[in-house]
Amino acid sequence: MRARIIGAVVLVGAALAVVASTASGGTQAANSITVWLQTDAQATNWEPIVKAANAAFQKDHPGVAVNVQYQTWGNHLQKLDASLAGGSAPDVIEMGNTEMTKYMAAGAFQDLTSDKASIPNSSTWLDGLAASGRYGGKLYGVPYYAGSRVITYRTDLFKKAGLKVPTSLAQFAANAKKLAAQNKQKGFSPVYIAGEDWYVAMSFVYDFGGSIATQVSGKWKGTLASPRSIAGLTAFKNFWTTASRARKTADENTPPGYDVYKQGLAASMTGQAWYSCCVGDQFKTVTAQFVMPSHVKGQPMPGFLGGSDLAVPVGGNKALGVDWIKAYTSTASMTSLRAIGNIPNTTSLLGNTVNERAAKKSWFVPTAKNWVNVENGNILRNMLAQILQGRLTVKQAAQSASDNITSVLNG
Repeated sequence: MRARIIGAVVLVGAALAVVASTASGGTQAANSITVWLQTDAQATNWEPIVKAANAAFQKDHPGVAVNVQYQTWGNHLQKLDASLAGGSAPDVIEMGNTEMTKYMAAGAFQDLTSDKASIPNSSTWLDGLAASGRYGGKLYGVPYYAGSRVITYRTDLFKKAGLKVPTSLAQFAANAKKLAAQNKQKGFSPVYIAGEDWYVAMSFVYDFGGSIATQVSGKWKGTLASPRSIAGLTAFKNFWTTASRARKTADENTPPGYDVYKQGLAASMTGQAWYSCCVGDQFKTVTAQFVMPSHVKGQPMPGFLGGSDLAVPVGGNKALGVDWIKAYTSTASMTSLRAIGNIPNTTSLLGNTVNERAAKKSWFVPTAKNWVNVENGNILRNMLAQILQGRLTVKQAAQSASDNITSVLNG
């Protein structure tokens, strides 16, 4: 997700001028609409879902053609900037959920608040995905589909230690101690978690009822120093100390957990569900996944959801764009997306797969226009390094990070 945030360039110059001049438009009659989707939707098992949505849309709008143009994650933001500057933005665009905030803050998307009630399943959208489409109390993005984070583990090592899939954080910590006792090779992690993996650490914070920041009277206030957030950070420190042998200053990409796992140096690892693809041929038959358990027995720990939203850029035809989004996010479409392995945008369709159970509780970063500066400034990573290295107490590090977040988000 971080890569997508960094890739989201700021709208400047001519693009902002177009945003300002066309913000009230986009409802004109048209005989066609243009939709930008990512190339994922061109897959053999995905393309029929797009075609079915187009057919449903055209049934309600005879004579209106749908021009679907497929984009790539590497350059779609640059193309969006150029189209906004040139007054040729699409009517609907797929955005990574972490890309939304900068564009919402810049006024690049049309307000869909009044349309929400008529959009399918809007009352049961996944919390962490829906949050990415809201800004300033208004709706700008409709959840599309999600990807969750889970625990990928070696069934052979768990079986050898006589362990079952844990149903609570305390049980998982106890499992980690048993795994450590049976696997004493240097660098072996019962649960590989990079010391500065703030996605994991913040899941602990939200699990204990804490948060990163909140808005008070229109101003952002860091909340990592609240009692509940500190409880979550303390639980993270204790679990990490027990379970992980990763470097205290390592982030989740240096090295990625699956590289450690396929070297035989991890009994389990945190990360996105697709990590199971990269565990190494020697471990594929003994690899499975489970949901990271909460400190509350039987509950999942809230996780950060990746995924996509659908938005209507300024200058696009809002009425037709919204109607196409309704067709593409209908219960029928979501059911079809789920059938090919995606997590649908609504809790009402979640089944019992590991991926889906992990998505039932989720969180998202504050949708503040300066959030990217919190990430780029490594405020959360530095806090975790301070805690794990013992340079500051949990309370001291959390207070410092909270103060920095308050300053940056309001800067």
